[in-house]
Amino acid sequence: MSDNPILYRILRPLLGVVFQAFYHPAIVNKEYIPQNGRAVIAGNHKHALDPILVDVSTSRVVHTLAKKELHDGCFGGFFRAIGTIPVDLHADHNREALHSAVDFLNQDCLINVSPEAKRNYTKEILLPFKYGAVVMAKRTNSMIVPYAITGEYKFWSRDLKITFGKPLDITDLSIEDANETLYQTVKGLILAAREEYTTDEPEHRDSMV
Repeated sequence: MSDNPILYRILRPLLGVVFQAFYHPAIVNKEYIPQNGRAVIAGNHKHALDPILVDVSTSRVVHTLAKKELHDGCFGGFFRAIGTIPVDLHADHNREALHSAVDFLNQDCLINVSPEAKRNYTKEILLPFKYGAVVMAKRTNSMIVPYAITGEYKFWSRDLKITFGKPLDITDLSIEDANETLYQTVKGLILAAREEYTTDEPEHRDSMV
């Protein structure tokens, strides 16, 4: 595998401008995404546009795990061209997706994964986390950069925000403890972001990169 999705590199700057103009999201602590080297970026999943919000938070290429159906449909070529990794949401195990993600991480790439594995339509803050994010991080000695997406995707939104947390080192943790740590960290970021929200302009709003 190669970390050279040409279409992604062409579209990302343009998409960043359009996304900023339409949704006006706040990007908090984007400096926690490393400028180089491998990392797993993991957070909650509330909307189909979440991966784009992650993408426009960094100038680096981000390889996102996306459902297999997107790669099998008429736009499959597009999703492959932008470097996404197909994952079968109906399977108990996704070895191919895990192997692909590990291969990219071993090339010092960024991987974005939603441990909830599907969009959260419930009233719960988070769905239970699957283990993929922590497994791929442990196999490649990668840090995990947690994030929380809060607010609504609507024109010139006043509350749409992505908040990144300090990178997590799970080297010495078991898979179970690492997954619980990631879960509680993302949950904490969501609750903190909700608490900070007011009808005024959000503080610490970073410009798009």
